Amino acid sequence: MGSAQQRLQRFLDRPGPLGDLLGRLEARTGVQRLYLASGSVAFLGLYLMFGYGASLLCNLIGFAYPAYVSIKAIESSSKEDDTMWLTYWVVYGVFCIAESFSDLFLYWFPFYYAGKCLFLVWCMAPVPWNGSQVLYHSIIRPCFLKHHEAVDNVISDISTKALDAASTVTREGTRASLSLAEELNKMK
Repeated sequence: MGSAQQRLQRFLDRPGPLGDLLGRLEARTGVQRLYLASGSVAFLGLYLMFGYGASLLCNLIGFAYPAYVSIKAIESSSKEDDTMWLTYWVVYGVFCIAESFSDLFLYWFPFYYAGKCLFLVWCMAPVPWNGSQVLYHSIIRPCFLKHHEAVDNVISDISTKALDAASTVTREGTRASLSLAEELNKMK
């Protein structure tokens, strides 16, 4: 147990947004940053289980931090962080689509938002076995590789039909306006 606590302490002491914030709070309050972090996590967990607006808070956790570090990844010269956060967003998108179909049933489960938040934190965790990597490589990528040609064909067909429809509407609209203009000229 001591080694896990030491690793957590090292993580909380690292420079960065979280470490800097905890450092400022520790200096102002005199409370150790380990206790500040533990209390914040406990409060957040209880709020996600029983608080009003847990959906908003959970979605902010799943979106705000990943959006911030995604922007930082875009601005960095490293390709690895780009790939990591693109993978997160693919998994997040699939999860949001699946959740939209199952929300009617999932809302009724106790502690749903706490579980959803834990899932999203697992997906963005800075470890090689995070949820995004596991789900992408075991489920999403094999499904994509199996079906991407068929999806590309459907998208191509839809694009062609949309362009044809747009040109037909434009042609018919132009023809109608010209004939309306001719009718107005004849009436004068």
